[in-house]
Amino acid sequence: MRAIAALFATLLFGAAAHAQDTRITVELNKLEASDTGACRAFFLFRNGTGATYEAFELSIAVLDTDGVIDRLLSIDAAPLPVQRTTLKLFEIPEIGCERLSELIVHDIPACKPENADPTDCYSLVDWVSLTDVRLGQ
Repeated sequence: MRAIAALFATLLFGAAAHAQDTRITVELNKLEASDTGACRAFFLFRNGTGATYEAFELSIAVLDTDGVIDRLLSIDAAPLPVQRTTLKLFEIPEIGCERLSELIVHDIPACKPENADPTDCYSLVDWVSLTDVRLGQ
């Protein structure tokens, strides 16, 4: 009976680990004020898939602390090498970090694995924020 339980646990946890290995995690890791008064956003892109992405672009709505859309930004994060973490810095101009409440990814206009057709990446992406600013879709 213990052998069956151990086998079941191995299969269950192995499947969960494999599912995590097929994801792209977009993490808003840190925000800091720039010298120009803009907000500098540090993103980590963790490509746990089996493919390098030669195109990976996000269209983001920036919401202020009143919940009003301040602007739309396009972030080009490519390339995303296979099984690697990539750091990208982006400036959000003319708004201080203290005035941000949420970043909504409303579109992924470009998502293309190397040597493959473009794909819809929404189902592959997990959104994480280590800041007080929410990140999601």
